[in-house]
Amino acid sequence: MKIYNPPTVHSAPTYSHGIEVPPNARWLYISGQIGVGPDGKMKDGIEAQTQQVFENLKAVLAAAGMGIENLVKVTTFLTDENTIDGFRKVRGQHLGEHKPASTLVVIKRLALLGLLVEVEAVAAKA
Repeated sequence: MKIYNPPTVHSAPTYSHGIEVPPNARWLYISGQIGVGPDGKMKDGIEAQTQQVFENLKAVLAAAGMGIENLVKVTTFLTDENTIDGFRKVRGQHLGEHKPASTLVVIKRLALLGLLVEVEAVAAKA
């Protein structure tokens, strides 16, 4: 994959402005993942929910023979602007140096009451 962060666009320290996927790559579209564990229970707080979100994302990626390094686009929905720092902390722990194209939006609410975060993603593997 080729990353595009042109000098004519502002610096993006935790994400990439553009990622080009090579021809004939396998694409995986991942539905929005939420802070609910395999037991069906919602986690408490932004950091616990975000931890579960990334564990869910990794499980879906693994099922497709992929990993975090295959993420090319991540879209995050938060229900409270005051949770951005907690979200970013956990996100950084999971993504490390990998910087997919990213969008973060603060919205009024998610499908289930009590959810603080939802992350959908697109992955590709050549």
